[in-house]
Amino acid sequence: MRPTVLFYNPISTSPGKQRLPLSLLAVAAVIAADYDVEFIDGNLSADPAADILARAEATGAKLLACTVMPGPQIRQAVPVCKRVKAARPDLTILWGGYFPTQHGEVILKSDCVDYIIQGQGEAPFRQFVDTLHRGGALTDIQSLGYKTASGEPCINPRAPYVPMNNLPWFPYDKIDVNRYIGRSYLGNRVLSHNSSFGCPFACNFCAVVALANRRWLPESGERVANVVGHLYDRYQIDGLEFHDMDFFVSEARTADFSERLAHKVGDKIQWWALGRVDTLMGYSDDTWAKMKRAGSKMLFMGAESGDDETLKRMNKGGTSGTAQTLAIVERMKHLGIVPELSFVLGNPPDPRDDIESTIAFIRKLKRINPATELILYIYTPVPQEGSILLDEATKLGFKFPDTLEEWASEEWAKFSLRRDPNTPWFRDNVRKRIRNFESVINAYYPTVTDMRMTTNYRNLLKGLSGWRYKLKFYDFPYELKALQRVIHYRRPETTGF
Repeated sequence: MRPTVLFYNPISTSPGKQRLPLSLLAVAAVIAADYDVEFIDGNLSADPAADILARAEATGAKLLACTVMPGPQIRQAVPVCKRVKAARPDLTILWGGYFPTQHGEVILKSDCVDYIIQGQGEAPFRQFVDTLHRGGALTDIQSLGYKTASGEPCINPRAPYVPMNNLPWFPYDKIDVNRYIGRSYLGNRVLSHNSSFGCPFACNFCAVVALANRRWLPESGERVANVVGHLYDRYQIDGLEFHDMDFFVSEARTADFSERLAHKVGDKIQWWALGRVDTLMGYSDDTWAKMKRAGSKMLFMGAESGDDETLKRMNKGGTSGTAQTLAIVERMKHLGIVPELSFVLGNPPDPRDDIESTIAFIRKLKRINPATELILYIYTPVPQEGSILLDEATKLGFKFPDTLEEWASEEWAKFSLRRDPNTPWFRDNVRKRIRNFESVINAYYPTVTDMRMTTNYRNLLKGLSGWRYKLKFYDFPYELKALQRVIHYRRPETTGF
């Protein structure tokens, strides 16, 4: 009888919007040939702790592997793992993902997690599972974090990176994929895939830097097209979200993938992916044409700020300035591909000035391409060595939590969502300025991704918000918020996150 390994995906989204647990599928893939793997998904389970305990009892599993991001995931993962550990202290609990990579020592000081793996997890996870079941020194495994005999946290040096083409395909047969097929702006049967690991850039507000240390490891264009073709043949998908940290680093790969996908499925699939403004502006017209023929419908890019000096402080200066952002939305307007732009507002040391400059820039963007989608975040620090923004935030009184329980609190869950960070320098009236502007612009330019929005509703919203938008009066938009409760029009949300 083969040993069983349990995988737990804490809740990350609202009901009906669950995506494939790609990070767990990735690490499960490297052991699936020799071990039975089972998935418990907090997005689908009413009581994941009870389900974990039941499967552990039924299978005799020795290991529960959990992926954790700050926000909703850690808010559920902490009490679930505490309950599981209390009931089954013999069940080893291992955490991997963004949060363990950034805050490993905090986790290892807790009483509900035994080990963590940092960075790219496939190779060390395989070694960990084999050692746990067959014997050996777990503490010798690279990328592993553990408690020493004296109870102190210890984290080993990172394991060498493994090229994505050397890793097995996700074990789709081990999970009920149909439960993750959703409907969105992309299509009626939408799934997700991750075709690369990491990102070569070092934006100093981004959590990816600590995870990948500026490495980008892609699947080849041929392999990505084969995976998408498989999902099309096996699950009849008509839409796909690429959850890569940066899908478009290599123009040659993008062009190769696009050609192959168009050959395989024609125009039967529409897709979404994330990239950088400057990278995509450097693409040739020929590559853009291939992307369009292959079904590219919406691209997410981090515009981040309407001020070039702020972009430089974010490490997004250089060629990725505001002029490039204006140029990319105009280029995409002519191609018929929707640009989806994120902005990080309220950066220190002067959050109010930062907000006002970005609001003015957003208005300019909308004049060029009204279909541009906007995702507005509030600046929240991430642990990154040498980050100017984090240094300034620390001087202003910012400090990360010291315990896992504090990270799992409602206050820090909100912080992680970058909607209401409650940082020391960020006054409530400044936060309201962002949200009020958001209410007005989302009414004046309703998101194209909201499939419930009829033409009549769009005209009504535009009419009610028009005077505010034209006069730049965003305060007290009570009538728009009341209408939102009736129509339930929503702010834009990233298709892939």
